[in-house]
Formats: sequence, structure tokens, C-alpha cells
Amino acid sequence: MADEAARAREGTGRLVLLRGATGTGRTALLEAATEHAEAHGMRVLRVRCSTRGGANDVPLAAVEQLLSPLQELTASTPPGSAAEATGTADGSLTPAALLWRSLRAYAAEGPVLVAVDDVHLADEDSRCWLIEAARRVDRLPVLLLVTERSQYDVDPPSTGLVHTLSPALVRTHTLAPLSHDAAADLVRSAVGDVPEKWVTDYVRAGAGNPLLLRALLEDLNATTAAPAALPETCAALYPGAYPAAVSWWLECAGAATSEAARVLAALDELPEGADVGLFTETVDTLGADPARVRGWLTAMPRLGMLRFGDDGRPRYAHPLLRDAVLTGWCAADRQAVHGAAAEAMLRRGVPTATVAELLLRSGTMGEVWATEVLLDAAGGAVRDDRTDDAVVLLRRALDEPMPDGRRAEVLTELGSLEFAAVRSSAAIPRLTEAMRLPGLPQYRVQAAVALGTALARRGEARAAVTLLHALDGQLTDHPDLLRTVQTASALLSDHDQTIREEMYRRLHETAEHSPQALGPAGRALLVRYEATAGLISADAAMKRVRALLAEPAGPLAEPFLLGTAAAVAQWADELDEAERLTDRGLTGQRPTLLHPMHEALLNVRADIAAARGDYEQLLSEPESWRRDGTGSGERPGERPGPGFRFGWEWATEAGETPWSEAGSANRAVADLGTGGGTGGGTGSGTGGGSGPTNLEAHVLLALVETGRVEEAWQLADAFDLREAHDSWELNRFLYARGAVRGASGDPAGALGDFLECGRRQSARDVLSPVVTPWRAAAAQCQLALGHPREALALAEEELRLARVWNTPRLVGRSLRILGTATGGRHGLDLSDEAVRILREASVETELIPALIARGRQLTAAGERARARKSLREAAERAEHLGAVRLRAAADEVLREGGARRTATTTLTASERRIAELAAEGRTNTEIAELLHVARRTVETHLTSAYRKLGIRRRGELTAALGRAS
Repeated sequence: MADEAARAREGTGRLVLLRGATGTGRTALLEAATEHAEAHGMRVLRVRCSTRGGANDVPLAAVEQLLSPLQELTASTPPGSAAEATGTADGSLTPAALLWRSLRAYAAEGPVLVAVDDVHLADEDSRCWLIEAARRVDRLPVLLLVTERSQYDVDPPSTGLVHTLSPALVRTHTLAPLSHDAAADLVRSAVGDVPEKWVTDYVRAGAGNPLLLRALLEDLNATTAAPAALPETCAALYPGAYPAAVSWWLECAGAATSEAARVLAALDELPEGADVGLFTETVDTLGADPARVRGWLTAMPRLGMLRFGDDGRPRYAHPLLRDAVLTGWCAADRQAVHGAAAEAMLRRGVPTATVAELLLRSGTMGEVWATEVLLDAAGGAVRDDRTDDAVVLLRRALDEPMPDGRRAEVLTELGSLEFAAVRSSAAIPRLTEAMRLPGLPQYRVQAAVALGTALARRGEARAAVTLLHALDGQLTDHPDLLRTVQTASALLSDHDQTIREEMYRRLHETAEHSPQALGPAGRALLVRYEATAGLISADAAMKRVRALLAEPAGPLAEPFLLGTAAAVAQWADELDEAERLTDRGLTGQRPTLLHPMHEALLNVRADIAAARGDYEQLLSEPESWRRDGTGSGERPGERPGPGFRFGWEWATEAGETPWSEAGSANRAVADLGTGGGTGGGTGSGTGGGSGPTNLEAHVLLALVETGRVEEAWQLADAFDLREAHDSWELNRFLYARGAVRGASGDPAGALGDFLECGRRQSARDVLSPVVTPWRAAAAQCQLALGHPREALALAEEELRLARVWNTPRLVGRSLRILGTATGGRHGLDLSDEAVRILREASVETELIPALIARGRQLTAAGERARARKSLREAAERAEHLGAVRLRAAADEVLREGGARRTATTTLTASERRIAELAAEGRTNTEIAELLHVARRTVETHLTSAYRKLGIRRRGELTAALGRAS
């Protein structure tokens, strides 16, 4: 620049063109050159071109402004002017010629520097004038110094100023981006000695662009008193020079480039970023030239704006730069980009789950494909147990167009998930809206059943039944659907005693006059009613149920039939058949639809596990046993995911048991804030203070049977039964709590729970011990309290009802209780009969207490040899079953009879291995992971080992194991 200025001062002018991208310092260099020229005696004429204010609408506007100080020199034309070359036909001078004459006259007085900034913004006539001047200044003391923006943009570039000039007439210099070292020097000069990582971040955010880097440093100096790391967003920068500079950079690049830059920034927000293909297709959808877009991607890394990662995906040089690019971009435009990207991804065959992520960020697409993508992704989320994600996707899908019938179906699914998983208050209104939409009757029935289920679980059983009855008149032409609604009403009436009486009275009346009007599912409910009322035998019930299963049932009615049949089969001790029916029913359930039979089938599954004495399964995490074949093992009302807990896991906040280190179970109870027996009232997660469930009742009983009474108390105290709904599950829980009281040495308290359970069940016409053997349990309490007459009356009634149902389990249990209550030789004969029946049927959970009861009676009768044999068999069977309570009871009676401890009181190999690991200081969880077993297995084995070793604390293990060895 200085050399060209010196050459011009000697009378040989030239055009010097300074080119560079926005912010690279063209103007700063131009200003430095003018200062240098003035210092060396050159006069300076300068102009900054612009398109603002209509400047380009006036011909030669830029040149007029440039030479405005010389206008007085245009009054006369000196000899030798260029009039001949630039004049008009009549000999007068054109405006361009007059302006050239003014410059020549001014140059005649001394060297001149003509500085034109941003010539790319000048009007076309001024550009032509400058090109012509460049051809003539080679013999004049005039230096033409011009800056021009030169940057690859998505919009096609305009023609450069010098494209028609000979290279001999122009010197061009292109300003490159700052090197890393140069930018780092600028940073250090501004902020001083800072960590190298900070410097690198500053340099990358500045993108090698002096304008952006200086603006960033200005913000940082104003924002923080001392140097600091870069913030995550531009919102933390003050006064905002940096985002303003980025905005200017984008404005200079043009609308198409700005859009492309922001599209890339928006896509870069995705976890996986965006590859080149997706980016170009997205921009193409918005109307840009894909070839120019690819060229822009190639050019921007050279300028320092972008970087290509190891995965080949383009990303902004720094997240702060990306955030600045997005600053000020309206939400509608950003949503449009995400929508366009989603469409491009779908065309490329990207999985719908990924496409749906973008649709969640987009506005309403108004396209069928968007609806299908969102619904498909929601289905995948349900299958993967990502219920929260499914809810979000279904909510978004409702923004897209769909027929009323489809909308009703989606509303039903969404309302079901919101109620069951996330406990949203929007669930009931959504299900109500689904019912009101026009469409196929089956969609209305699905919505009604789901809404009725939700209402019943909130304790509004009457509202649920009334809602379903309101559909009767709308379904007169659809008898199958009408039967389904009636069956659902009957099932939901179980949540309210009064409604239940009304419903089953109607069912019986219909069955008397027109049995076929009920359908197989309705008639199966009547079989279930008769079974619980003590009116039918197990054989007769199963015969009728199997016949009903052979009849055709519609898809909406089949779940009711399967669930009811499974319950009856479980009561009849046809456990394998009940399990098959349960699996079949759960497999057919749609996890996205609230349905009363879903919970009922899970209850049957728990009942089966309890009947088999599978305590480990009942105490395990629910995902390990409550799978329904659809990928959604959660019971409606429970929230899946990391925060989901079941039964004892819920009550103890997933802590260790009392036998574990630090006694965390006691802390968990304190965390519940129950204050003792009043409970927290939140129950199992069914919400709204609905109280305990059948599953919690089974957990209590399993804890008792595995010798963990202290933990059982903690779970029992977690419920405030005053807030519980009047349902059959409350009765089950009362029975289970009575068992806890009995195992804790409180027969009076246990008797109160058993009698209250019986009172509630009898009020519902549930008389058979097939549901809960409360009479048998109450009889044992009466005996413990010294009331043999009351015990005998209860035992006799229990046996009478048991013989009606007539399964080995019920008859054997009742004979055991009656034998104990009767006493003497007749009582022993009854106990012998109980053992024989239960042994032939292989009902382990009842055979073990029968053997113990017989052993007590034989001991009392002086038949110690037979007693020991019976008791040792009981101990061995209890050991194999994991029934710690029964095992301890057998050992206690043996000791009372003077017998030596049984061989099984020595530690098993598994118990010793687990005890040794615990003695080494390992936690129960660590032991479970090391041995590849469930944590509950570890706890059960430790409980048994503590009992056998006669210790109560983990710290006593080492010494106790040494003594045992």
C-alpha cells in the first residue's frame, strides 16, 4: 500500500483493490492507508458506499458523493480535457465526464488518494466510472484505493469490480482470516495471562474474524471484572457486541446465506448433529440451491466459521458462535427448519423415532406423514418402556390433522398413558373428549372403558358405571359392544359395594331371562361371583369357564373373559392353566389403553406366585415378573423409569433391609413421614390416596413368610387406610396386615384385622375362603387368646365353605385349623387328613403348616418320634421353599419337644458364601452383582443365616462364622 502511494506521488497512478470477507479488516486497512497518505502529503477523497436510503437509485451517487468537494472546479473545461471521449453528440459533457474532469483538475494540483469503501454496494454507474478511471490514472498522481467484499455466499455473487480490467491495471490484495497465533495474541493482549483452554475457546468463538473477536473481547471485558471462561449462551454477554457483530456478518452475507447458517445452527442443536446430506436437503426444501450450499460448507471452514468433526459432520467452531447465529431468529422460522429437516430425514429412510425428535421441535406440519411418524414413534416409546416420551409424542401428534375416529383413538391412548404413568390432570378431559368425537362405535367404547377405569381408580366407581350405562342407548345396533360395556360396568363395580350389588343383581336377572345377552365374558363374571359367594365347586366352575372359553368372543370382550377365567383357574389351583390364560390376556392388552383387566391380570399373576410360595418373585423388582409381552410391565397408576418402585421397594425408598448395613430401612420409614401407624396415605402409587393394592398385600405376606416382619411393619405403616377406597383390595390388605400383627405376637390386633376383612367381604357376598381365608386366620387368633369355642365355630364354617369349593388347598387348610381347634384324638385325625390331602396335591405352602400343626399335636399326645418326623419334614420343606417363618416355627416346636436341631440348621453352601461376602464388608447389592443373583435372594439367604447362627447384626458375622466352622 505504501509503495503504491509513493508510486502515485511520482505521477503513476493505479487501482489497488482490497478484498476480504465481512469483518476481516478491509475498512480498518483502508483507514490506515488514508492516514499514511495524508502524512505523506497526499490529499484524500473518500466515500463509503451503501444501499441504504435509496442511494443506488441515483446514477453516479457514489462518485458524486466522493467528488462533492470538487464541484466548484467543474464550472469550466480546461484544454485537453476528455470531452472528445466522454461528451455527447452535440459536444456537451456527460455527468461522468464532468466528474472525471473535476478529478483531473484536482490531481493537477497535487497527488490524490481516492478511497472507496465497500464498492460492491455502489451503484452500477459509479462502478463503471471507477473502472474507466482505473484505465486512465496510469499517467496521473492518483491512487484509487477500493475495498470490496469477497466471500462465498449461498446467493450467486455479483460481478466483481475489476473483472473487465487487465491485471496490469490493478493490484489486488485479499485479506485472510486471522491465524490461530495472531488471534491468540489479540486475546492475550486484551485479557492477559489466562488458561490456554480459555484462549482456544476465545479464538474459536472469534472464528478468525477480527470483527467478531474484538466484539467478543469487548463483551467479556464489560461483563466480568476478571477474565473468565466463555459463557454457554449469548444471553450472558453484555452489552451484546458479539451477537450484534454476528448478526451484522449474517446480514452482509444475504438472506439465503443467513438462512443456511441458521439452519445449520438449528440442526447442530440435535444430539447427533447433522451430516452434509441432511443439511443440504433441508436447505433445498426451503428453496436454496444445493450446489451453492455445498460450496458454502466448503468455504466456511477456511474462514474459521465451521469445523468438520471426526464424524464428518459440519459444526460451528464454538457453541457460543452457534448460539449467536440463532440469536434473534424467530421461533416460527426455527420450527419451519426443524420441520423441513424432519421431512428430509424421512425421505432418506431415517428411523421414525429420530424424525419425530425434529417434529417435536417444529410447528404444525399439516401433513399426514407427520402424523404417522409421531404415532409410530410413540408406539416405539411405549414398547421401550419410555412412557413419558410416548406422552410427549402423542400430545404433539394431536397438533396434526387426522380423522375424528383416529383422533378419538389417539386421545384415548394419550389419556390412558397420562393417567397411568405421569398422573397428569389432563387425562380425564382427554378421555372425555375422545368419547364425544364422532367415529366408529368401538372407538367410543374404548374411550368409555378407559375413562371408566380411570374414574373407578380415583374412587368414583358410581360415576364410572353411570358413564358406561349412558352408552346403552347408543349401542343398540351393536350387541357385542353393548355386552362389553355391561361387562366392564360389572367389573368396575367391584370398587364400590353398593354398586356391585346393583350390577350383579342385573346380571343375574339378565342371565335368567336371556343368558346369551350377556356373552361369554358376562357369564364368566357370574361364575366368578358364584365362586366367591360359596355357591359352586371348583370342578363345576372350571367346566363352565372352559366351555365359555371355547365360545367366540370379540376383541373388546376377550380380555374380560380371559382375566375372569384366569382368576377362577387360580382359585381352582389350576395354576398352569391360570398362568397361560394370564399370559394370553396380557399379551393381547394394548399398554396404551387403560383397561380394568390389565390390573386384574397382573393381580392374578401375583396370586399365582403367592400360591406357589414364590416369595422371591413377589419381592423382586416388578420388571422381572410382571411382563405382559408388550414391553410395558407397569401397572397403571405406577410411574415407570428410575423413580419407579413397587411394594417393599417403594416403602423403603429402595434401601437395604434391616439386616443390611447402616440400617437404611429405618431411615426410609422416617423419610416417608408416616409418623407411625397413620401412614403417609400415598399408597402404591395409584394416586389420589387410593390406598393399598393386592400386590402390596402379597408383598406383606411374602415378607412375613421370609421372616422379615420388621420390614413388613414398615410397609404396612406406609398406608393410611382411612383414606383408602372401599375396594376388595383393601380387604386383602387388612388380611395381610393381620398376618403381620400375628407374626409380631399381637393376636388381638390381628384378630381385629381379620374380622374387619371378613365383615367387608361378607357385605359383598364374598363368603368363600377362596379369596382370603380370614376365618382360618381369625380362628388361630382366638385360640391364641384362649377362646376355643369361638375358634371352633370359625373353623367349622371355614371347612363347610371349603368343601363347597372343594380344592385340596382350601380343604386341607380348613382341616388343619379345625384339627387344632378341636384337639384330642379327633383333632389329630383331622390334622392327619389335612396332611394327606395336601401331600397328594403337592400344595407346599399349606402342607408345611399342616405338618407343623400335626407335630405340635403329636408332641402334646406324647408321640415324640412321629412328631419329630413330621416337624423335620416341615423344616426341610420350608428350607427348600424359603419360608423362614415356617422353618423357625418347626425348629421351635422341635426344641420344645426336646429334639436336637435339624440337619438343615447348618448353613447351606449358598448361605455360607453370601454370609462370608457380607462379613468382608460387601453390601447386599455388591454381593448380588458378584454372584449374579437378585438382591432379594441375598437378603433372604442372609436372614436365614442370621437365624441359624443366632445373631442379629452384620457385625457379628465374622465371629459367628468362625464358631460355626
